[in-house]
Amino acid sequence: MRSKLKCVVVDDEPMAREIIETYITKTPNLEVLASCKDAAEAILFAQENEVDLFFLDINMPEISGLSFAKIIKNKSQIIFTTAYREYAIEGFNLNVVDYLLKPISFDRFLQAVQKVSQSEIAKNNNDFMFVRSDRKMVKIDFKSILYIESLSDYLKIFTTDKIIVIRETITSLEEKLPSKKFIRIHRSFIVSFKNISSYTNEFIEINQKALPISRSYKESVLQKLAKV
Repeated sequence: MRSKLKCVVVDDEPMAREIIETYITKTPNLEVLASCKDAAEAILFAQENEVDLFFLDINMPEISGLSFAKIIKNKSQIIFTTAYREYAIEGFNLNVVDYLLKPISFDRFLQAVQKVSQSEIAKNNNDFMFVRSDRKMVKIDFKSILYIESLSDYLKIFTTDKIIVIRETITSLEEKLPSKKFIRIHRSFIVSFKNISSYTNEFIEINQKALPISRSYKESVLQKLAKV
């Protein structure tokens, strides 16, 4: 059985937050992790917790929803909730899942959620990806990946039988990997959950190699490993 999508509601209007929270509780595949009154509070929460989906107001004081969406850089999916139609084009340029105009009906809410569910399921059910290496697109099975290391302007993908070198940022590659199968432990390392042989508070061991867990990732990494 698939786990529920973990949701955070971000809106400076208490009534607007309450409506979305009610809709989430009525939807079987969703759960409310937090309800935040502004983007700053949501940013702090996202640093300490894994969030699948933000229901995000755009017109908020200090940090707008648009700015927040740029800050989290596709680490979570976003559905915008706003009373202002003029933000729609910029919102979709940020690759958000959907754009809901207030007042939001439950039917329209469910349509948006369906898009999220389909996207998440597809991402986590794929068992391979293609990457560009040596002037061709190379297929890599997720199950063969041990870990990924970032070295300046290129990456090394360590698999069970070879090393594949690609020119891509570790952040962009992280977005292509299913979050249920891989975890970022350091600005320079992503590892495969299933290939972890042991770990401490400081290191993860894969294939007899100790990879460091950085201070900024430590809390979230240890929380995820404790749930495996």
